[in-house]
Amino acid sequence: MRIDLHTHSTASDGTDTPAELVRNAAASGLDVVALTDHDTVAGHAEARAALPEGLTLVTGAELSCRLDGVSLHMLAYLFDPEEPELARERELVRDDRVPRARGIVAKLQDLGVPVTWEQVARIAGDGAVGRPHIATALVELGVVGSVNDAFGSLLASDGPAYVEKHELDPFEALRLIKGAGGVAVFAHPLAVKRGRCVPESAIAALAAAGLDGIEVDHMDHDAPTRARLRGTAADLGLLTTGSSDYHGSRKTCHLGEYTTDPEIYGEIVRRATGAFPVPGAGG
Repeated sequence: MRIDLHTHSTASDGTDTPAELVRNAAASGLDVVALTDHDTVAGHAEARAALPEGLTLVTGAELSCRLDGVSLHMLAYLFDPEEPELARERELVRDDRVPRARGIVAKLQDLGVPVTWEQVARIAGDGAVGRPHIATALVELGVVGSVNDAFGSLLASDGPAYVEKHELDPFEALRLIKGAGGVAVFAHPLAVKRGRCVPESAIAALAAAGLDGIEVDHMDHDAPTRARLRGTAADLGLLTTGSSDYHGSRKTCHLGEYTTDPEIYGEIVRRATGAFPVPGAGG
C-alpha cells in the first residue's frame, strides 16, 4: 500500500480542486490519501464525491498552532467535523486569515515590493487565503524564484513581512482533536527552513498530553533530521508518518513523494472514533 497523509487542495492553499486531487492521487498510484487543508474541511464533500475506485480518502485538517511565540502545525485525522468546539476554533482561525494576509501585503509594500491585495485575492480564489498565495504573487513578480524561497526569506516566521494570526495553543488543539474523536500528528516538526521550530522538549510535553505521532518523512527534513526524529519518536512512543505535503503546482513536491507505513496507518485508523476512512466507489 502507498499512503500519503498530508495534502492540500484549493479549499486552502493548493492548486488542485479536491476532485482533481483525488483523481491525481489515484493516477499517482496511491492507495490512501489524506486531505488536510489548513483549518478547514470545506473540500471533503467534493473529494468524497469524486473518489476513484481503489483509492481510500482519510478526512483531516492541518490546524494552525502557536507555542511560546513559535508557529507549528497539527495534523488532525478522522475527527468528527461537526463537533462544535473544534469547529468553532477552525472558524476563528479562518476568519483571521484575510486581515493577516492584508497585513503581510502592507508590510511588503512598505518594503518596496509591488504586490497588491487584488493580485493575492486573484491567486487565492475561493481558497482560505494564506502565505502560499502571497508567495505565489512574489514569484509572479520575480521578487523570489520559488514559493520555498519566499518562505525562507520575506515570509519566514522571523522574516520582515511576517504577521501573526490567530492560532491555537497546541495543547488545546490536542484536547479538541481528541474530544472530536480524532488522531493528532505534529506536522514537519523540525522544518527549520520555514523559520523557528519548537524545541524537542516541547514534543515530549505534547506526547505526554496525548500527541499520537510526528511527521518524520517530509521534504523539509533532511536525512539526519529524519533519523533524529525517529529516535525521538521511539523514545516517546510516538507513531511516525511520511507524506508529501502536496500543494499542486504551488510547490515542487509530488503526491506520494514520502509515504506512511501501512501498519502506522492501521494504528491511526484504529485509534480514531470521530470518522472512518472513505473507500472509493468510482466517483
